[in-house]
Amino acid sequence: MMAGEAGARRLISLAERVYLPLPVIGELLFGFRLGSRREVNERILQDFLSRPVVSLAGVDYEACEEYARIGRVLRAAGTPIPTNDHWIAAIAVRNHLSLMTRDGHFDQVPALEVLHW
Repeated sequence: MMAGEAGARRLISLAERVYLPLPVIGELLFGFRLGSRREVNERILQDFLSRPVVSLAGVDYEACEEYARIGRVLRAAGTPIPTNDHWIAAIAVRNHLSLMTRDGHFDQVPALEVLHW
């Protein structure tokens, strides 16, 4: 979205609330530290996070239960997903949130509503 993706911006603008799973924040910060625009990117992220409609979504016991359930189902189907994405999916399912992504492997997660742009 921050890169100017029109579809992503449209979906965000329609949302009453936006939740960012903590693993997403970790991935973003890691990427910023690998790049040459760390300070600029971190400032943009902080500005986005400071919006009243934006909240963080973390891990609690119920998210861990979803992580275990999702992992068992995906392993049985032979379709595991990367660990961070597994956590992101579990947090979204636990909180009854739609997940906005371009990663197709999230479509394999049962009970997860995926929004592609």
